[in-house]
Amino acid sequence: MTEKTKLETIEWNDFAKVELRVATILSAAPLEGARKPAIRMELDFGELGRKQSSAQLTKHYTPESLIGRQVLAVCNFAPRRIAGFKSEVLVCGFPDATGEPILVCPDKQVANGGKLF
Repeated sequence: MTEKTKLETIEWNDFAKVELRVATILSAAPLEGARKPAIRMELDFGELGRKQSSAQLTKHYTPESLIGRQVLAVCNFAPRRIAGFKSEVLVCGFPDATGEPILVCPDKQVANGGKLF
């Protein structure tokens, strides 16, 4: 294992602090004024309510292709302002070969707000 691939060990309590939840994207549109092309989204987290997020997803997704899709998001980061837009959650993805995000999505429909375990 190289230094680059060495992973820091964490305890279960560290992982349990991260609120990784599933949500359905209700609406999506280009984020005007962003330095890098991005999409603003409204997500339904079930009992947790609706939250909004901005993500640089324009390489692989159009706003229209995102609506109705379930995605994984971190719900307990502090909100960030991006081009005047309040992003409340971090939608999760993996990098493709060029570093562009590919969304993390359940392969079957699950209840909105469900926590990853």
